Formats: sequence, structure tokens, C-alpha cells
Amino acid sequence: MKVYYAPNSRAVRAVWLLEELGLPYELETFKLGEKRMREPGYLKIHPLGRVPALEDGEITLFESGAIVQYLLAKYAGGRLVPDSLSPEFANYLQWLHYAEGMLMAQVNIIVVETLFLPEEKRNPVNVDRARKLLTKMLSAVDNALEGREYFAGEFSGADIMTGHACIASARLGADISDKPHLSSYIDRLLARPALQKAFAT
Repeated sequence: MKVYYAPNSRAVRAVWLLEELGLPYELETFKLGEKRMREPGYLKIHPLGRVPALEDGEITLFESGAIVQYLLAKYAGGRLVPDSLSPEFANYLQWLHYAEGMLMAQVNIIVVETLFLPEEKRNPVNVDRARKLLTKMLSAVDNALEGREYFAGEFSGADIMTGHACIASARLGADISDKPHLSSYIDRLLARPALQKAFAT
């Protein structure tokens, strides 16, 4: 398997999961926005010139949630996914999709407005609104984590998806000072060796 990766991007999810599963992989690393990502050869792999992308034999995927679901279905052997008859399965699905359905839209606004746009084109109103919405959305996460260490009881793919989004949110200035369950959850995730390896890649 080959992962196309850039630090501090959604590609961390793919590497994190591969490390959790102990699967071998090859890495091709970019810096976000570098010209090489827009060259014709890479656009055949990821038509938007972004990361992550995963090549597994004849299969190519370029959406982080799809990559996580694919790897879990094909290689996890039942690990990191509750059984569909388990009462935790609905929680798993909810939080597997919450990352992209809710959190990352606001994260994207903050990243673009504070990191990618030149200063004269930045709009602080957009950033303030996104941070407020993100803080509100993280309140739902904090509530869901009350009395539990992970979203679906045991550590699962939902934690790789939404856990990564929570870490990104906190690093971008979302207020989690009044969210003790979320704060301790982030600390638990950051202590996992597989995530530490993914962030160090």
C-alpha cells in the first residue's frame, strides 16, 4: 500500500490507522500546496491535487473517511469496528461521520483564512464565526464523551476520524477550556504511539 501524505492534514488519519493495525505501507510526502501536487501524474491519483490518497494494488481512494472505512473493512479483521448488532454500532457510525459532516467544514475555513490566504485577503469575521461554530459543535463531543473513554466504548475508527478533527480544532484555537471530557479525550489520543508516529511522519 502507498499513502500520499502531508503533515498536519487529513492524511494523518490514514497513517494513524495503518499504524494501529500494524500494516506495512509506503509513504510519499508532500508539503501542502507544493506544485508537485498539481502535476498531471499526481492528478491522476487525486484529481483535486490534495492528500490523502491511498493506492492498494489496483484500487485508489482519495477521501480520508473512505480510506478509513476501506482499511477497516478489508484489513482489520473486526478490530476497531463494533459489531453491527452491538448497541455501540450506532454511536460508532454517528462519530465516524461527525468529523467531516460537522467539524472539518469550520476547520477548513480557519485554515484557509489564517494560513493560506495572503493577509490582505483574510476575513476575521469568517474566522470568528467558524471558531464560535466549532466551539459549539465540540460541546456535543464533550457531552458524548461523558463517562466513557472513546466514542463507541472501545477505541475505534470513529476516534481516528472525529478524534483527529478534535485535535485539529483545539490546535486552531477552538475553546475547550470548559470541556473536560473532550480535553482528557484529546490527551488520551495524543498518548497513543500510533498517532505519535503519524504526527512525526
